[in-house]
Amino acid sequence: MTRRLIDSGSSFEQQIGYSRAVVDGDWVFVSGTTGFDYATMAISDDIVEQAEQCLMNIDAALRQAGAMLDDVVRVTYIVPDAAAFPDCWPVLRKYFGEIRPAATMISAGLADPRMKIEIEVTARIRLRA
Repeated sequence: MTRRLIDSGSSFEQQIGYSRAVVDGDWVFVSGTTGFDYATMAISDDIVEQAEQCLMNIDAALRQAGAMLDDVVRVTYIVPDAAAFPDCWPVLRKYFGEIRPAATMISAGLADPRMKIEIEVTARIRLRA
């Protein structure tokens, strides 16, 4: 199977030189995704709203790749303020509560001070009945 690149339309992808996601065989690798609404390049000041938008952006990339959120096997959360991470838990549980992928949270600076969370996932496309 060939390698396929997924583009979300984010200006960051062209400016920096990366793909929103890369499909390689049954695997989908979704880049660190922030809470920007890529249609408007607007971002909320609220970490919870950003987490929700991150996951909507990830869901859109996975669907373009032929995958779904329930195909996610690994997730990495990156937050500049570790103390704010628990505020996101209800949103994360909404999307991943039944899926329960392997997960890691890292506290680190992000490229833009408006970003309060970045989420990266790896998924494996499963055959569906």
